[in-house]
Amino acid sequence: MSLLPVEDALTRLLDGAKPRPAETVALNRAAGRVLAADVKARRTQPPFDASAMDGYAVRWSDTATLPAKLKVIGQAPAGRPFQGKIGAGQAVRIFTGAPVPEGADTVVIQENTRAVPGAVEIVEATLKGRNIRARGLDFAEGDILLEKGRLIDPAALSLAAAGNNATLEVVGRPLVAIIATGDELLPPGSDPGPGQIIASNGYGVAAIAEQAGADVLDLGIAPDDVTAVSALVRRALAAKADVIVTLGGASVGDHDLVHEALTGEGMTLDFWKIAMRPGKPLMFGRLGATRCIGLPGNPVASLVCSLVFLKPLLASLSGAARSARLLEGELETPMSANDHRQDYIRAVVSETPRGLSAAPFPVQDSSMLRTMATANALIVREPHAPAAPAGAMCRLIRFR
Repeated sequence: MSLLPVEDALTRLLDGAKPRPAETVALNRAAGRVLAADVKARRTQPPFDASAMDGYAVRWSDTATLPAKLKVIGQAPAGRPFQGKIGAGQAVRIFTGAPVPEGADTVVIQENTRAVPGAVEIVEATLKGRNIRARGLDFAEGDILLEKGRLIDPAALSLAAAGNNATLEVVGRPLVAIIATGDELLPPGSDPGPGQIIASNGYGVAAIAEQAGADVLDLGIAPDDVTAVSALVRRALAAKADVIVTLGGASVGDHDLVHEALTGEGMTLDFWKIAMRPGKPLMFGRLGATRCIGLPGNPVASLVCSLVFLKPLLASLSGAARSARLLEGELETPMSANDHRQDYIRAVVSETPRGLSAAPFPVQDSSMLRTMATANALIVREPHAPAAPAGAMCRLIRFR
């Protein structure tokens, strides 16, 4: 069976992946989501000419000759506007954010004044119109503040709130159901017996899924039994999972039962085995509207495949933009020629005056999580890439 190239596998996996239906959420639940509709301003900001500083609201013509002594006729704290009108020779003590009283056209900052009983002296010149934020300076009611497809970051969230939007229409979060398989697996905190190991893959895969905008349903560990795996698959389908991710059991050994369980539930296999290292036994199929991804059991392979395949799939389903652009860097050490598989090599990338510099780890065994946790990038080497000396350029996926 020939191995499918990585790009072909990714194209087939993403085929038909569309953003989930929109839903309306409260503002405090919208961070990190993608807008499914434009956000319009429901008010004008600021809604009135507002003072930008603490000081005195005056008629600029009254300050033409300095020092100018003006009678203080009231105060304008934020939230409590001055109700009168400023006339000749008058001033109102004003605070940041307060509406500028009628008749005033300038705010003199308090540092440029000197208080005297019942009055204020303007001792330094101020330009006409200074320290006033005009009505609508930021936006006007009806303006489009944020466009459909925008990722809601902190600034966007604050802008939506300032526009008096209590809810936002966002793309629904895809649901990823994760099923770990293996008689040898125990949850963290257990006391392993002979031949048993601690299950670790699911935590990293779940974190990648959540960072990509998905909700995660952890269905736990299934023993090496088709009936047990099938039961968890049915639970995932009952929960209307958009993606079922299995960990381990996607190879061709006697105990690799994931394929049998999934096809028994109706999955149509799309591909199985790709020209990739680590991650050769990756499996993908469709079970109705649900996509099924069988990740390798080796810890690093499951994480690398999640970055290369699961993350862009979830970006498509959550409406986020997917950037396929690879960075370029310079190898710190030489690399030998590659074989027929595309390599994803753990490395530490640093910035230098010349650009990015990549130092690959000398040992790349797919069971070594410690190097994956230390690495901040993957060097991508194409199939049959020739040997590369130190200083040669390389392609990079930077994930931290």
